[in-house]
Amino acid sequence: MKRLTQRGLFWLKVCLHISFLSPIIYLVLMVLTDNAGGDPVQYIIHYTGMGALNALVVTLLISPLAKRFKQGLLLQTRRLVGLYVFAYACLHIAAFISLDLLFAWGFLFEEIVKRPYILVGAASLIIATLLALTSFQAVKRKLGKRWQSLHNWIYVMAILAPIHFYWSVKSEIIEPSIYFGIFALLLWYRRKSIKQWLFGRA
Repeated sequence: MKRLTQRGLFWLKVCLHISFLSPIIYLVLMVLTDNAGGDPVQYIIHYTGMGALNALVVTLLISPLAKRFKQGLLLQTRRLVGLYVFAYACLHIAAFISLDLLFAWGFLFEEIVKRPYILVGAASLIIATLLALTSFQAVKRKLGKRWQSLHNWIYVMAILAPIHFYWSVKSEIIEPSIYFGIFALLLWYRRKSIKQWLFGRA
């Protein structure tokens, strides 16, 4: 396979931006044309949540693909895709708070107690936020070895996110099960790195 060049990397990033921005434009058009289903609020919440989940899958796929096809430059797309995970997650929680709760903050605790999957989702959002805020090169240099340890929390996010999805859809199990399988494979591929992170060097 032909090696990825800096020019190729630039156009790949352009394609990734288009790929992640297009669904948002599509969502806006669906809402504006009254084609967002019978319950537009739940449609928006589910749609943005799926966007975050899919972006997380892509983020975790980058390293295996880079190693398999010996495309080192491909690793430079991880930050871009990771920031889209954060962006979609923010849209997801913003839609829930504004459209579902109508900014009734007093009901938020009640909702967490009644629907524990919200707490799991909030934990995933916190991790995504920390990873986004520390994704800049200046922060990476300042944190040193601690940076990698912090960003390994994406593995925890890869466990929490499908659990949140499964609990939120209730009766539907086929689609969440597919994502459980995908994330399980991606984490299995990284089992040595995860074991080293959790237990240190043997």
